[in-house]
Amino acid sequence: MIEVITNVNSFVNGLVWGWPALVLLGFVGVLMTCMTKFFQISHFGHWMKHTIGAIFGDKHVTKHTQDHSISQFQSLCTALAATVGTGNIVGVAGAIAVGGPGAVFWMWLIAFFGMMTNYSENVLGILYRRKNTKGEWAGGAMYYLRDGLGSKKGCKTIGVVLAALFSCFCLLASFGIGNMSQVNSMVTNVYTAFHIPQIVTGIILFVAVAAVVLGGLKRIASITEKIVPFMVIIYLLGTLVIIIMHAGTIPAVFASIFQGAFALKSAAGGVVGAGIAMAMQMGFKRGVFSNEAGLGSSVMVHSSSNVKEPVRQGMWGIFEVFADTIVVCTLTALTILSSGAIDLTTGAMTEAAEAVGSSSLMSYAFEQTFGRPGAWFIAIAILLFAYSTVLGWSHYGSTACQYLFGEKSVTVYRIIFVIIVLAGSVMEAQLAWDISDTFNGMMMIPNLIGVLVLSPVVMKCTKNYVDRRIRGKKVKPMLSMFEDIQAEQERSLSEDD
Repeated sequence: MIEVITNVNSFVNGLVWGWPALVLLGFVGVLMTCMTKFFQISHFGHWMKHTIGAIFGDKHVTKHTQDHSISQFQSLCTALAATVGTGNIVGVAGAIAVGGPGAVFWMWLIAFFGMMTNYSENVLGILYRRKNTKGEWAGGAMYYLRDGLGSKKGCKTIGVVLAALFSCFCLLASFGIGNMSQVNSMVTNVYTAFHIPQIVTGIILFVAVAAVVLGGLKRIASITEKIVPFMVIIYLLGTLVIIIMHAGTIPAVFASIFQGAFALKSAAGGVVGAGIAMAMQMGFKRGVFSNEAGLGSSVMVHSSSNVKEPVRQGMWGIFEVFADTIVVCTLTALTILSSGAIDLTTGAMTEAAEAVGSSSLMSYAFEQTFGRPGAWFIAIAILLFAYSTVLGWSHYGSTACQYLFGEKSVTVYRIIFVIIVLAGSVMEAQLAWDISDTFNGMMMIPNLIGVLVLSPVVMKCTKNYVDRRIRGKKVKPMLSMFEDIQAEQERSLSEDD
């Protein structure tokens, strides 16, 4: 039976993470980039000013709300908590080990277009969100699939079915990719670095996760807005030290990235065409695994923001992908490639790096520079990254559970989620992680269908925002697809202005 399940999962995984799905993902990113007139470039200064720049000068961005919504900064931190995880360390290392340095270029490319995929998801999330009986915003792919795609002629049933499927896949993925695999990674790394028994670390994590998750989104957001900036800044400082110490190798590192992307072999060798294909596939796959653009996951927390302008939250989506992949993943890659773990001529791992394995390349790079404390640093980094990922994914699962079974089911879900943390610390069945990875990828298909069908709505909303906020035209704002919420948000927006 286990063999049958493994074979079926491998087949499905090959479809949802194979070339057809990755091509669809890339196509949606390119389409949304063109339809918004390359918003991520043409309005680069604007979205930077109103995201990272606004943190230091706009009280509306960071101010804690009295209602059940969260601030824009908290929504970003909670989304980054789920995306900035082991994929930024172990995932990048795996992409380089299998696809060679050239995988990094394709990771950049999918992130560039993924910015606008994530932007589109967030715009649609705000446009189609609703409030539940507690006054909390509820939004996500399931809502714009049901109320957006489902509103098209002859598509009501399709919209309802795809929304339910997305929610089911999200719920199942939250227990695996968003919980057990992260916990298993944490306890394993802590044991390797500090020799603390896995069950002891598991119990500590059980308490730490329960204390936050059972408190709901407001508590999750209040914790992630403190953890995420700290852990990202400390991690980036560590990588920058190593890169600066190996500054002389940087020209050769970039040369190996571009040569590997277009001309040379993959790390495993082989003909030129196969090498490029492997670099592309690993770069695309690990890039998406890292920033989750196209999966429809982070939109569930972005939709809980106190923002009124859909495009404003869309810009946070652009910054999320930029920070996750263009910044964090790039510095991880440069650290590995400049440390001597990879032969820049052949793109293959050195014998010393082979001995520690692809999943430990960052530990190897840090240990080469800082000694044993370097390995401890990476173990702690993975602990914080994975812990924050668990917190972020608990909200995704809660949102899916609420959509499928109602608001009363959320408390039960959170209790089960916390219990599974303890189970994840002692489980070692790789099949459970592989199945979860498949469900994670299966979220992507219905979400991308929704974004494709509703792409004209995103284009119209973007044009509306640009006309009003950038060109100064006096036109009616486009804030929601529901008349009652549109009227409420208009009044609130006029008060803020």
